[in-house]
Amino acid sequence: MPGVEQCANCLFDLMAIDRPIPGDRVEGSLVSDPVAVLVPKKPVTVTVEATLGEAIAKMISQSVGAVLILGDAGELLGILTERDFLTKVAGSADFFKLPVRGFMTVRPETAALADPLASALAKMDGGGYRHLPITAAGKPVGMVSVRDMLRHLVHLCQ
Repeated sequence: MPGVEQCANCLFDLMAIDRPIPGDRVEGSLVSDPVAVLVPKKPVTVTVEATLGEAIAKMISQSVGAVLILGDAGELLGILTERDFLTKVAGSADFFKLPVRGFMTVRPETAALADPLASALAKMDGGGYRHLPITAAGKPVGMVSVRDMLRHLVHLCQ
């Protein structure tokens, strides 16, 4: 029966049949290693009350391509990326004074430290994201980028 995890007669674990079999170190890492192996960087954050000027100043000073937008309790509300500045902000008069809440991506896709790399990569690829917030209990604990993923995979090939 589709969706059954165990044979009703012999109690054989059917899940093992459905698991992918890695063909090399890269595939093995994608399937087995958690996001934590990427050693996510501490996220750069601003509050939801911040202005675009404050957000871009943080991005420049920290040399990052995205900032996370936090609520009063430190919960993740959104993300503001370089792409957002190019597609949503460029050309706006006095954009430095405008609030981030009007330009951020609300409720961004996230991953957990224990999630498999393949899951995080699928989220990034499926959504066209270059940055993925890492959360625990709804609060950001890190950020990974496509560059982090590529560095890890290249290291495995060496």
